Amino acid sequence: MSTLFRLKISHKVLLFNVFLYLTTLGFAEESLTLTTSELRDKIKGAWAAQTIGVTYGFPVEFRFNSVRVPDDHELPWYDGYLYKMFSETPNIYDDIYMDLSFVQVFEDEGLNAPASSFANSFAHAGYNLWFANQVSRYNILNGLTPPESGHWLNNPAADDIDFQIEADFAGLMAPGMANSAIEVSDKIGHIMNYGDGWYGGVFIAVMYSLAFTTDDIESIISQAIAVIPEKSDFHKVIDDVIALHQENPQDWKVAWEGIHNKWAHTDLGPRGLMSPFNIDAKINAAWVVLGLLYGDGDFGKTIDIATRAGDDADCNPASAAGILGTIYGYDQIPAYWKQGLKEVEDLDFAHTTISLNKAYEMSFKHALQMIEREGGIVTDQQVTIPVQKPKTVPFEDSFENHHAKELRSLATGEGRQRELLEIKKNYIFDFEGVGFAVMGAVRSHTDDDYTFNAELRIDGKLVETASLPTNYLTRRFYLFWKYALVDGPHEVEINITNPTENAQVLLDGLAIYGSQPIDVK
Repeated sequence: MSTLFRLKISHKVLLFNVFLYLTTLGFAEESLTLTTSELRDKIKGAWAAQTIGVTYGFPVEFRFNSVRVPDDHELPWYDGYLYKMFSETPNIYDDIYMDLSFVQVFEDEGLNAPASSFANSFAHAGYNLWFANQVSRYNILNGLTPPESGHWLNNPAADDIDFQIEADFAGLMAPGMANSAIEVSDKIGHIMNYGDGWYGGVFIAVMYSLAFTTDDIESIISQAIAVIPEKSDFHKVIDDVIALHQENPQDWKVAWEGIHNKWAHTDLGPRGLMSPFNIDAKINAAWVVLGLLYGDGDFGKTIDIATRAGDDADCNPASAAGILGTIYGYDQIPAYWKQGLKEVEDLDFAHTTISLNKAYEMSFKHALQMIEREGGIVTDQQVTIPVQKPKTVPFEDSFENHHAKELRSLATGEGRQRELLEIKKNYIFDFEGVGFAVMGAVRSHTDDDYTFNAELRIDGKLVETASLPTNYLTRRFYLFWKYALVDGPHEVEINITNPTENAQVLLDGLAIYGSQPIDVK
């Protein structure tokens, strides 16, 4: 044995002994020791299970809005199904390849990579985005940097599910270190979300982190929700799920009804306002928790319930499955659910050069780095993790003093006959309230991209000059919005300064916000 090697071993032993000594004296928090094989197996289990979950739920994604998926609605699962979905519909894994965009930045730049690197990584990526992600992409490409890019005044989708379905990596790279997962979530989650939307990602990331430390699902949920301020709606929703489960632990549908009746009508994002379409983070997080609690540790039952709860029915079982997969570890995921998995583990996810096998190793590497950074001990055979007691994050409230007031359709006709309202040059509307958002689309009649320039005036005052690209990757997801206005009547004018015959600005609907709540059920 070389002298250098003996010195390295001695150094690690010394650190380990110091760590144990400090722990016994109370200067360090509780520690967790895992073999490196156990740690790797749990990380593999998380990524594999997440992939299984999103694949299982995809056929009913947003096809059952504010209603449950019927028991007799069959969901396919068979040997070869995973390969079929990877090959034929690779874009269904958007919540995973978004994850992997951030994992790649950590790989390229290290644990201290700045928020700007993560923002630019997906803003300039070649994949499609929607809702908070797409608004944030537009904001970043037009000079608005994080966290302002995700703030509700600049992002009408701030409370949506986006970061919630992308936060898995943050918990996986911080096993047992919940506050480190929160730190990562703060840096990245505020790129595209705020308030309940950000809380959703924090909650999921912390559950992943805690899943390395215990197999007690109820404890994982209760510890994770303690991180979210009690006065937030997000916390209240999850508390309600927990209470309903305690009252009736046998029938998940009773709990679903309770949550639906109380919370399903509270989405304040423009697309979900006064609509059965629910992409709000807190209601979809409720379905994740519903699956975990009523699944009672059974893999198949967990993902089936999280799927049949409806709404974002592929992302919710992906989150539930990933957390359960962390607890299980890869080797303990039932063979039925892993059938066909080996066939796809070397296939790159769409828009990436990362396969599942690469993701396993990259997250494992980053976890080891995080453990060492936080004062833990890493050897070839085992890791000793400084388990962190989760701390409550600061309170954030999107749409403060804003309530659903009116959803005004600007289109005509129904179904395939439905036609959006085209703005040739300008459009004027009146409303009474404290805010509004205009939904619509910008389309080119040719293969060439075109960018409209538009002025937004409120009560005769120019408040914004915006560009409206026809390019789908760089589009402005919501065309116009303005919040925090003085409560009262307002006149809004949209003026297109460079109209063309080769493209259209089309209006779909108008979400209007008031200062006082009304019954929107």
